[in-house]
Amino acid sequence: MTKNSIEQHHHEHHNVEQDNESPRKRPIITYTLWTVQGLLALIFLFAGGMKLVLPIEALTKQMPLPGLFLRFIGVAEVLGAIGLILPGLLRIRPGLTPLAAAGLVIIMIGATVLTLAGGKEKARFSRWRAGGGSYISLTKRSVLCN
Repeated sequence: MTKNSIEQHHHEHHNVEQDNESPRKRPIITYTLWTVQGLLALIFLFAGGMKLVLPIEALTKQMPLPGLFLRFIGVAEVLGAIGLILPGLLRIRPGLTPLAAAGLVIIMIGATVLTLAGGKEKARFSRWRAGGGSYISLTKRSVLCN
């Protein structure tokens, strides 16, 4: 056997081992991702929907931000929630899911900063949502790239 054929055999054997491990781990990752995505989508759909449905006066009493900006955040949250689910569900442009999750993470970082600046204790929930979005963004990206 030549050196090249030994390397090729080793490379083929290594790929077979990786292929044997992948099918076992993929369903667990897939179910976990869909569960986290579904829960986060529901949370963001609810939060964004409330920002779109409530009167601006009621929104500005709760948060010290301009009413139109809060409406914009509501639209972004609803679209982000849809972006977490639809691309994977319809199998059309699944690369959009990590982008939607990353956009929601940016929104939640802003929400956490505002909450901490206001001295409120709701920041834990905001960090949880941002952490979930980060998990989806990074995991979906690594699954799609492999």
